[in-house]
Amino acid sequence: MKQSNLFTKTSKDDPRDEESLNAKLLMRAGFVHKVMAGVYAFLPLGLRVLRKIEGVIREEMEKMGGNEVLMSALQSKADWETTGRFNTVDVLFKFTSFYSKNDYVLGPTHEEEVTPLLKQHIFSYRDLPAYVFQFQNKFRDEKRAKSGVLRGREFIMKDLYSFHSDEVDLDSYYERMKDAYERIFEKLGIGEKTYLTFASGGTFSKYSHEFQTLTSAGEDIIHICDDCRVAVNDEVMADAGGCPKCGKKDLRTEKAIEVGNIFKLMDKFSVPFDLKFKDVEGAEKNVLMGCYGIGINRCLGTIVEVSHDEKGMIWPSSVAPFRFHLLEMKPGLGKDVYDRLVTDGFEVLYDDRDVSAGEKFADADLIGIPWRLVVSDRNKDKIEIKRRNEEKTELVDYETVCRLQ
Repeated sequence: MKQSNLFTKTSKDDPRDEESLNAKLLMRAGFVHKVMAGVYAFLPLGLRVLRKIEGVIREEMEKMGGNEVLMSALQSKADWETTGRFNTVDVLFKFTSFYSKNDYVLGPTHEEEVTPLLKQHIFSYRDLPAYVFQFQNKFRDEKRAKSGVLRGREFIMKDLYSFHSDEVDLDSYYERMKDAYERIFEKLGIGEKTYLTFASGGTFSKYSHEFQTLTSAGEDIIHICDDCRVAVNDEVMADAGGCPKCGKKDLRTEKAIEVGNIFKLMDKFSVPFDLKFKDVEGAEKNVLMGCYGIGINRCLGTIVEVSHDEKGMIWPSSVAPFRFHLLEMKPGLGKDVYDRLVTDGFEVLYDDRDVSAGEKFADADLIGIPWRLVVSDRNKDKIEIKRRNEEKTELVDYETVCRLQ
């Protein structure tokens, strides 16, 4: 992509109405646009990162047997009344149609939609287990939307719902999903700072599990057992009394942001929707369910919070909008290199703008693409390379550039 073709512009100044670092950098670099409090539009560079994150997650969910769907964001009041949650979920956006006078809900989650959907397809033990996932906009009427893209009133979530014939199968899948989530966060470049965290279990189990990433921007307090590399959410620390695995009492306290969570729903939603199956003997039993969520916006914002310096963002290669940021020091000087890289299948942001070298270097640091390539007269047939998170530069040939990871 030629940078001159981007309609977005960078800014040297922080937006006046933002306190969070992720929002400041993302807005300054032209990755997102703030529509209103808690609502952001994703611009070309930001959307590329968003899609990369989705791609990493999609690959792992498909390995876990997930069938991708796209359910509706608009949901019926009747389904929420079936579960008794229409008047109990305090973040629920509700409205009445001007024409039909029917009441609707903007989905903050999709148990009320996925359960009756699967009821149309699950009849026998032969139909189980089943796994359905999606990437879907969620809407939550947060009392105070804050922290940039970490907490919004509209956001994208990956939610997978699993359906099982018995608790043994649910438990097995649940444990495998823990491993899948750890692989995801490792690929996203935040694995080292992300901890499996014991949290409130709700109705059916002592604990659920969150995945919490250490950052000073975090809204949660977690207590870390470095021996077991797990954590306990502050809300359940008094009940847990220490590390749930080894019993250690002296745990390290940190701030963190929740990027994912997993729950055993058991029959909480299958009972009100009468989701049953017939076992081998023909007896009817309730389908058991699990729920597994990852906040896509949150992952993006969290990466920014943990991977930046005073100059701007530092994107991991797995989710960077481009692999290379090509800067030319003279108009047209980088075109041949750009054309060659694109032909060879590389993702390149080509800064062909008629602006000063200083502005190009500053924007490259702000945008944070992993590799900066500089083409100038003084380099002759060599290309100057610099990794975003390092200071040293090096002159190399084209073939070496192609091998950069």
